[in-house]
Amino acid sequence: MAANQEQRTRRRLSSEERREQLLAVGARLFSESPYDEVWIEQVAEIAGVSRGLLYHYFPTKRDFFAAVVERESERMLRMTAAVPGVRVRDQLTASLDTYLEYVRTHAHGYRAFHRADAAGDQTVRRVYQQALDAQERQILAALAADPEFGPVLEERADVRLAVRGWLAFTTAVCLEWLRGSELSREQVRELCARALLGVLTP
Repeated sequence: MAANQEQRTRRRLSSEERREQLLAVGARLFSESPYDEVWIEQVAEIAGVSRGLLYHYFPTKRDFFAAVVERESERMLRMTAAVPGVRVRDQLTASLDTYLEYVRTHAHGYRAFHRADAAGDQTVRRVYQQALDAQERQILAALAADPEFGPVLEERADVRLAVRGWLAFTTAVCLEWLRGSELSREQVRELCARALLGVLTP
């Protein structure tokens, strides 16, 4: 009887809350296991929903994975957002630390995301491009507000291209690091920081 009462009083999740719950479960599973070893049935079981309901929100496993990546990309943008009034040089180390810790703890998902993009998966490529554009805009906005780099941004037409190239460089470094590089996280962080400051400093 107590169990029935608990079931009656348990709050029903809204569609948005249910979707967020499923994406949170997916983010954990894709970070812990390779893409091919994550099953939709497993996600549904952990979330306590039917497989049919999960497919109602996400028609295919690839759609689900892309939505998880999109959610995580937005979360990463918030975590590495620039602090107004703080110089880029002073924020760069902390932002890269946050990013590299995320890469390390979500290694399977990070690799799967970039493999799918390289393979030309259109669903993932769309999310990938959106995430890249958002990262680029966030970095350029931080540079524009910085007393040191704001004038550089105005004077040089190649800064936007340099930032996009740096993002590709950082991704390549992180993927190699995950393959078993002997470099520590601190060394990878310094490498990436020097690469960005190097292309921005005359």
